Amino acid sequence: MEGQKSTLMGRVLSSPGFAEGEILASNTALSFWGGVNPLTGFVIDSHHPLVGLSMKGKVLAIPSGRGSCSGSAVILELFLSESNPCALIFKREELILTLGVIVAQEMFQKTIPVLQVSHQTFDAVLRLKKLQINGGNIVPIDVSSSVPRSISTPPDFASDFSSITLTALDREMLNGAQGRAPQFAMRVILRTALIQGVTELIDIKQAHIDCCIYTGPAVLKFAQTLREWGAKVRIPTTLNAISIDRRLWQVQGVDPNIAGPSEQLAQAYLDIGAKPSFTCAPYQLESAPSLGDNIMWAESNAVVYANSVLGARTIKCPDFLDVCVALTGRSLNTGCHLTQHRKARLQIHCDAIEGSDDTLFPLLGYLVGDIAADEIPIVTGLEKTVATTSDLKAFGAAFATTSSAPMFHIAGITIEARREIEIEAHLQDIPRFKVTRSDLAKQWMSFNSRGTEEDTPVDLISLGNPHFSYEEIQSLAELVKSRTKAPSTTLVVTCNREIYSQACKNGSISTVEEFGGQIITDICWCMIQEPIIPRESQTIMTNSAKYAHYGPGLTGRRMRFGGLIQCVEAACLGTARNCLPPWLEKSN
Repeated sequence: MEGQKSTLMGRVLSSPGFAEGEILASNTALSFWGGVNPLTGFVIDSHHPLVGLSMKGKVLAIPSGRGSCSGSAVILELFLSESNPCALIFKREELILTLGVIVAQEMFQKTIPVLQVSHQTFDAVLRLKKLQINGGNIVPIDVSSSVPRSISTPPDFASDFSSITLTALDREMLNGAQGRAPQFAMRVILRTALIQGVTELIDIKQAHIDCCIYTGPAVLKFAQTLREWGAKVRIPTTLNAISIDRRLWQVQGVDPNIAGPSEQLAQAYLDIGAKPSFTCAPYQLESAPSLGDNIMWAESNAVVYANSVLGARTIKCPDFLDVCVALTGRSLNTGCHLTQHRKARLQIHCDAIEGSDDTLFPLLGYLVGDIAADEIPIVTGLEKTVATTSDLKAFGAAFATTSSAPMFHIAGITIEARREIEIEAHLQDIPRFKVTRSDLAKQWMSFNSRGTEEDTPVDLISLGNPHFSYEEIQSLAELVKSRTKAPSTTLVVTCNREIYSQACKNGSISTVEEFGGQIITDICWCMIQEPIIPRESQTIMTNSAKYAHYGPGLTGRRMRFGGLIQCVEAACLGTARNCLPPWLEKSN
């Protein structure tokens, strides 16, 4: 909405404030986790137009965040490392990054303005070089001018929650009668509710905490502060993968300066009552939710899998909000908790491709997420395709990498789009798009773009992003049985402890280890660094589109992408072929 002649207007998502600075802007959404260095503010996502630029002290204008729920944790790290932008401007309502600012305000008394603007205003902001923000006002200024700073009142973190219906227990927690930790948690929940216009809370059956990943000292200080305040979870709560293998990190030679804080962070959440699940795939646990259960999960791939495949109901929960819900057992009655918000908003058609391998679903998920952006899609054309839980896991992880949407539907496959009547309901009055075999081939080549016509040496095979399932470990064991790994190549698989124990009993773990593979638990590839990644390694091959995307920025290595069979071949040969898989060679 336009204001005065030279003034633009925005909707305030956090406490009103003042900022002035040069603009760092892009029309491409950005995942802060894996896309931004939390200690320097530099964009490290090699696929993003802003890669190599720093947001420190700048007004960052992007359509929204995307990808990981840990973006809120990265925002908090940026505050404490003093590398944060001076303001955030979004084209869409952005909950994950805004939540990080709210936590910084409530716990550490640090803040920046966060505004949501119209599409027209965002386009105008993209054309500016420098601006000033005061409350909801956005004033363009000349780059060379010196504009006196307005006198602004320190932000008042008090909020009017009278528009939200609260139970007696809600009020007790909000007023501090249940302790300081539940009071903090309830304030964060209610401030989030105000942003989204939510007027009531609901009971939650279980939570999955994502901010047990060590991104830096800020997340550790957050957890330890809650423990000092006497925090205890009120509902069953599992923990995401952490930054170390708690069983083996010393043997692996992990830097104690990383392992020590990571261990302390995990212990802080265990002390407040969370279970030591340490997995990015909680849907593989015996405690996985059922159809219709209201839950609060963070970890982007877990959120879309819970909603789309299990039919449970959760919003795409930002880091820190997951903890707040675990401490109160209450959450916002909005988003995918409501049936009307689970309907597809666009159709993406992909013809079934004869002879396709296990790279189809991660490639397609990546492209579907990019097209869908923040809208829920329904994928058609695969109704007669057999999709395993591993396929859906790979699709969901890739989808959550490029999209900020909380779920997807695949006609004839996912739980709320299997019947004809359900499919028809989703397809009413929505825009239509198409993904072709040529599109899939281009994405495969994008993941493998650093190759030449010759074979590429491969130093490390990365499997388990998200964590490998029992079935995937069995498949891997069958593929490596009686084969010999190349001495120059390392193969590492991540999984959770439950899966590891099950696979040990049937001998699959022994088979993989006899081949020369290494199985590690607790940690996931988005946190793995040297020396688990050998220092001398230059090229990593993975069957995960998620890791193919984040890997270059997180590791500084070249990435190769292929199916599980191709990954095993590369482990045996020490090289990977730089040619399209046969099923992608003929474009349509």
